Amino acid sequence: MRTAIVTAGIVALLAGCSTAGTPTAAPDTAASPTSMALPITSAPSPTTFTSPVGYSFSTVRVAGSTDRVTYDVSIPQIEGPDPAVVGEFNESMHAAFQDQIDGFANARFSLADARPGPTYAGSSVVGAVLNTSWDANPPGAHPTYVIATVTVNTATAEPITLHDVFPDLQVGLQRLSEQSALLLPSTPAGTDFEASGIEPAESNFANWVPSSAGMNIRFSDYQVGPHAIGLIDVTIPWGALADVADPRTLNALSS
Repeated sequence: MRTAIVTAGIVALLAGCSTAGTPTAAPDTAASPTSMALPITSAPSPTTFTSPVGYSFSTVRVAGSTDRVTYDVSIPQIEGPDPAVVGEFNESMHAAFQDQIDGFANARFSLADARPGPTYAGSSVVGAVLNTSWDANPPGAHPTYVIATVTVNTATAEPITLHDVFPDLQVGLQRLSEQSALLLPSTPAGTDFEASGIEPAESNFANWVPSSAGMNIRFSDYQVGPHAIGLIDVTIPWGALADVADPRTLNALSS
């Protein structure tokens, strides 16, 4: 099971929201909720997309509260021919959402639906983005977005991470950084994008999903520019990664 990395988004969120009011700390008297124990409060929504090998995307709604967090969010899920793939993907998505609940120290906040992220199913992979809207309690000036991603190899029922994509992770991160610098000026981040947000660190590129065109990098709120520009993403062509990526993994992602 893959646990999504949301640390970068959390740090940027808390820093970027400093003018919107610091979340009130909750007493350390209650344990954080048990992972994977989120209650499902409605049935999956109708299928929105079916892959060439029979995997379809839907959502389940999870709602509830802990001693400091209230949540009501739709989480991407899949159905399909291989129970191992379905289980890996669906459990990983729930774990990613649990990370968002657990990842803000003692802050009091709420999590709600944000604009749905993209889903992708190729002949060898399924991937999806979970976007949620984070708001301090009491509320700040505006909510902030938190992102998580999951990608699973349908041939192996295993998650695909940056370590799987790049045999030399640092070389791969350097390439992602260079390509992002070329692509960001054509996004709402513009030529004045925040350069620290694309330094060759794993946390800066932790959120990504495959697409037919390339590796779609999902930047966290505030990561490459102010909140006002919205969530920014770039798609790095597979060809630009061919000489630094593992050929078998790249073939699975791009097929």
